[in-house]
Amino acid sequence: MRRTNKLKILNDPIYGFITIPSPLIFDLMEHPYFQRLRRITQLGLTYLVYPGAYHTRFHHALGAMHLMQKAVGLLRNKGHEITAEEEEAVTIAILLHDIGHGPFSHALENSIIPGIDHESLSLAFMEELNKQFDGQLQMGIDIFMDRYPKQFLHQLISSQLDVDRLDYLRRDCFYTGVTEGKINSERLITMLNVANDQIVVDSKGIYSVEKFIVARRLMYWQVYLHKTVLGAEYLLIQILKRARMIYTDSMAMPSVLRPFLSGKLPDSQKEMIALYAELDDSDIMAAIKEWRRSKDTTLGMLCARILDRNLLGVRMQEKPWSDEEMHSLREAATHKYGISEKDARYLIFQQEISNNAYNPEKDRINLLYKDGSLIDIAKAADQLNISALAKPVVKHFLFSPKSLLGS
Repeated sequence: MRRTNKLKILNDPIYGFITIPSPLIFDLMEHPYFQRLRRITQLGLTYLVYPGAYHTRFHHALGAMHLMQKAVGLLRNKGHEITAEEEEAVTIAILLHDIGHGPFSHALENSIIPGIDHESLSLAFMEELNKQFDGQLQMGIDIFMDRYPKQFLHQLISSQLDVDRLDYLRRDCFYTGVTEGKINSERLITMLNVANDQIVVDSKGIYSVEKFIVARRLMYWQVYLHKTVLGAEYLLIQILKRARMIYTDSMAMPSVLRPFLSGKLPDSQKEMIALYAELDDSDIMAAIKEWRRSKDTTLGMLCARILDRNLLGVRMQEKPWSDEEMHSLREAATHKYGISEKDARYLIFQQEISNNAYNPEKDRINLLYKDGSLIDIAKAADQLNISALAKPVVKHFLFSPKSLLGS
């Protein structure tokens, strides 16, 4: 019998050649659950603003896996013990950390299955894969869940300075062309260290960390929270919300989407995950193309706006819009589009959004000095005011058809 070579090399546009480090990881990558990530866009509908942003969760998972291999090798060279089993486990954990993302990634977070986020679904996927692979993923799951004795391994996956962020910032910057978000992920990885079972950064990496935090802030406001991107993504959310509200068994849509809108999901985790694994971006867009011709005026209008890129206008300010202002806009919509004021809420709504580039309350980025002392980056930074960037910025966004907003 001919044996398959499972130690393959892939070519990535960001890092060059990426090696698949073990047969188990190769088999996980070949699994249909993981291959589905090729059909999930990394940045949702951001390509409607930045045309190059068509990269997928598959790309990001491979990049994060590559950086994890680099980080483990670096930490070993600095004298920290990481066994071969732990290396494979933490690599599996980062490879699968986003496997629970649904269509259009964060754009439809909590919308496909209300109240359930992608982290919970990622864990459910891992647990099902662990059964299929005879328990070989258990250590990786323990690391992912922060149940493993070496906490620093979990922090490589999820912390203020993890390999997940190091890849997505650089990758998203590359594909959107927003150069302000460019970071030197390799330089940051060479500065990683471990102290008191925590991931820290060697003090000479202070300026690289400062740039990382500033780049993250810039990417959020220029890409992830760009007002036109938000206009597109919240429009998508409204479409699913409307479709779920008026759902009937006769509505045209891909069969795999039907249980998620009807609420008739399987009781067993195994069946639910198998069903969810069939769902991707193309199913949502196929449904939207059908619903454009819906007899429901509101749903048809929302779908046409997405397909024609006639997106909602967006206004942003420091405080919420008053009830009177919202009522006035919705009343104008009822006259213009011939819909009820209740239905006008799908076209005109507001949302509070906050962001902070560095959250010392969650966990800190500590700098390690030669005398063994540890100092939080917010206190050590001398070139930029990182403390200011640690404060949440809250903004209120108003979404409405542009013709109703005026100039």
